[in-house]
Amino acid sequence: MSAVTIAELWRRGQVGWPRRFPIAQFPNPPLLLALAGWGLGAVTRGTARDVGRAVFTLGLAVWALEEAVGGVNWFRRLLGVGVLVWIVAGLASEL
Repeated sequence: MSAVTIAELWRRGQVGWPRRFPIAQFPNPPLLLALAGWGLGAVTRGTARDVGRAVFTLGLAVWALEEAVGGVNWFRRLLGVGVLVWIVAGLASEL
């Protein structure tokens, strides 16, 4: 069994699963940023929590827009549109 590099794991994760109709794949940079913002917002208070929530929302919106416009199949495009609608509805309720 040979050692697998981080770059190789990243490449394999970007292919998605299942290969013929990818539904899941390793997170891309905007989604990783959103997850980092979510984590920051979950463990902090005050201004840092607000920044974490803003980073989460922005990262998730970028990911959703990328999926809605350039998703690899109809499911991923629909998922992107659904998340965008969820974000807009959540922001509208904050007003």
